[in-house]
Amino acid sequence: MIRSAHHADFDLDRLLERKDRSVTAVLPARECAATVGLAVERILGLNGLVDQVLVIDANSADGTAGLASAAGAEVAQEDALVPELGPAIGKGDAMWRALSVARGDLVVYLDADTPGFSPAFVTGLLGPLLTDPSAQFTKATYRRPFHAADGSVLPGGGGRVSQLTARPLLGAFYPDLAGLSQPLSGEVAGARALFERVPFSTGYAVETAMLLDLRELIGASAMVEVDLGERLNAHQSLEALRPMADAVLASVTERLRRDGRLVDPPAGAGVVRRPPFASLRGAAA
Repeated sequence: MIRSAHHADFDLDRLLERKDRSVTAVLPARECAATVGLAVERILGLNGLVDQVLVIDANSADGTAGLASAAGAEVAQEDALVPELGPAIGKGDAMWRALSVARGDLVVYLDADTPGFSPAFVTGLLGPLLTDPSAQFTKATYRRPFHAADGSVLPGGGGRVSQLTARPLLGAFYPDLAGLSQPLSGEVAGARALFERVPFSTGYAVETAMLLDLRELIGASAMVEVDLGERLNAHQSLEALRPMADAVLASVTERLRRDGRLVDPPAGAGVVRRPPFASLRGAAA
């Protein structure tokens, strides 16, 4: 089963003492001028915990690349990495292409669009990898308040695709992953050699497919979900979330079909089906 940890469990000085591998931080970025500079500065301010900060820019028009470079990051345009494959296809492709220039033994993928980026995002995800030999993959979880149109705030209303699509599917077909509270979090860390052994789906499918591939490769017991506190990312409309939900569903059903499990009933309580009412009348006659 998935283990859990909290970012406060990991002190920077202790991690620096335990650090025995080099670390690359990868930040895929698209139009992140308002946030990327602070993120890079705070990562580089961790006294050498991270050896390489890579910003993989998606041809942003708002100056993201220049701001990231000025803050001290190495910047690469996603289309320029592994160019023989043509233009990059979304975040998952950018994450995969980043492996071609990442030098660290460990790779931590971080969001570049987070307001108020905290160093705890980095120490939290790296903590289990540097202190627990059995931990091979870490994944972020966080509280996502939802700011409704009427001005009200729902403390746990964010992460709608996770709650309404990903978690029910994983709970039904992969119960050892059911403990994940934010399975679609894109902030993850692990050995570069581990990431190089799994395929990366492009677009919205990357988080789900990676999770299922790593489950097969290392098992859920080698995974740690780390609480990174509260996250205030922008929320998308329901219409914009539909492609994400479609991608999650496709990732799971593709895996079930490959494994010959698509006809399996979901684990746990199923839906009770009542017979056609006319059949009851016929039986009583």
